[in-house]
Amino acid sequence: MHTLSRSLGAAILAALLAASSASAMIQVDKGIAGARIGATKAQVHAALGQPASKKASHNDFGPFLEERYRGGLVVDYQGAKRVSSITTTGLGDRTARGVGVGSSAAAVKAKVAGVRCETTAGSRSCHTHAFLPGRRVTDFFLKHGKVARVTVGVVID
Repeated sequence: MHTLSRSLGAAILAALLAASSASAMIQVDKGIAGARIGATKAQVHAALGQPASKKASHNDFGPFLEERYRGGLVVDYQGAKRVSSITTTGLGDRTARGVGVGSSAAAVKAKVAGVRCETTAGSRSCHTHAFLPGRRVTDFFLKHGKVARVTVGVVID
């Protein structure tokens, strides 16, 4: 009986750990940590809670809202209504194959299907698709050969 309760306890602990790591996941071309491209503010708040800070402004494309969460997560709403991009600089968010901030460029190339790496205007990144208007792209921005920032977003222009 003691072995059964220990096994059950281990199974429950494993399920809880799996659930917590799943919530801190980079889903290539879809979202990061519970924030998904196209989601409303209410949906993001239900998944992530209230942001640590908010900033509303305008840019060349109209109104936007930026919400910052703990752990280096930033959610942007271009048009101030639906998620247009999610960025992380935190170490906790990873793809299913373990790629995230701190990963090497070689790990990104080996573990993220279809990425291509290039240097543009002195900045190096690996990304999933061409930067064409309306296209969803996951961009792994590199600094000194390591991922410094991951952005999942819709190309606006």
